[in-house]
Amino acid sequence: MSELIRPAVADDAEVLRSIEAQADALLIDSLGAPDWPSAGDGSERLAAPGFVLVLEDPSSSSPVGFVHVLDADGHAHLEQLSVLPSSGRQGFGRRLVDAALDTARERGYSRMTLRTYAEVPWNAPFYASCGFLESIPETPFQRGLVDTETSLGLDRYGRRLQMTVEL
Repeated sequence: MSELIRPAVADDAEVLRSIEAQADALLIDSLGAPDWPSAGDGSERLAAPGFVLVLEDPSSSSPVGFVHVLDADGHAHLEQLSVLPSSGRQGFGRRLVDAALDTARERGYSRMTLRTYAEVPWNAPFYASCGFLESIPETPFQRGLVDTETSLGLDRYGRRLQMTVEL
């Protein structure tokens, strides 16, 4: 039996926040970033323009990961990819990215962007293995993300970059 990837529903809101918080703990530890912003509100994610996909582990039927893709400036933007650390290194993140790319294509998007850390192995190198290439922020939304990251001080933990994949 394989895992199930499905659209998130309102009942998933709290589990989305929990998965993100647990996944963020791994990143916080790796970066030595005690002042990391708290996990996003699951209800806000579900209400944002775009889509959220949830991956359920077949052995428990419990969500173990999700991908959140925003509709931003007419493009798909991978806002968040989180997998429970206890379910890591099983290919769940890659399956979620593949499902997000497929869904974005089905919705008529021509590209997907994201922002990430250049040197964290499960960030830019992982996304590069999924077909994303480093790119320059071009739209007001993308430039706004750079400004937000700067105001949050995220760049003090390493080089941030934008990546794009053509769909």
